[in-house]
Amino acid sequence: MNGLTIAEIEQKLNRIKTENDPFFKSIQNDERKGVQQLIHKRQRQIAQENLLKKKFNEMNVFENKWHQQGFKYIAGVDEVGRGPLAGPVVTAAVILPKDFFLAGIDDSKKLSEKKRSEYAEIIKKEAIAYSIAMVDAGEIDQINIYEATKKAMKAAIVSLTPKPDFLLIDAMKLETPFPSESIIKGDAKSVSIAAASIVAKVARDKLMEEISKLHPEYGFQQNMGYGTKEHILALNKHGITPYHRRSFAPVKDMIFHAR
Repeated sequence: MNGLTIAEIEQKLNRIKTENDPFFKSIQNDERKGVQQLIHKRQRQIAQENLLKKKFNEMNVFENKWHQQGFKYIAGVDEVGRGPLAGPVVTAAVILPKDFFLAGIDDSKKLSEKKRSEYAEIIKKEAIAYSIAMVDAGEIDQINIYEATKKAMKAAIVSLTPKPDFLLIDAMKLETPFPSESIIKGDAKSVSIAAASIVAKVARDKLMEEISKLHPEYGFQQNMGYGTKEHILALNKHGITPYHRRSFAPVKDMIFHAR
């Protein structure tokens, strides 16, 4: 095809964004098996890229709605770690630029550890502002997990610079000076909330990995403080640490029976 090698065709194919590209059309009749394989491969890639763009656009509906109403700094707010038996609850607030695009962004729980780390770095680099806050196990026991989550969310919000003028919050209702919208399962429906969930999850996982070095027998680097079988067995064998939530079952039951 025009004297191009298969390797040269592959380089050109990787740069095109649509099957309507003149070059893409021009190589359709190239009978070389390698070229046909490249064509089919790129067709699949373009289809996948289009799906990711569609998903991203669907997740920008809330941001677009409030941008159109004149809000400039829209912060997504989310938490991770409400359910574990050990470790803090961690929140993040993220303000993304209006033209932000990250194909594949989603609820942090749906992403691999590698993808989360990769996306977190991109988000932190490109965000207008981001902030992370946490409330530790001791305070969770004092004020309960719901109040601790709200406290951490508010701390993340007030630490943002510039200040947000609108909040998109995952599920929670917060009393703040800023207008807001609470979205059920917002980390799968809003780009800003998804970004916050990723940043918070990566930050909490790193912290639990550090705690695991102090208490390796609990496997915190793998279970992140959740009540896995191995974690429960370790609790029964070694007792609780300062990082365990004494108000959470079965930890509180172990304390009660130990009296």
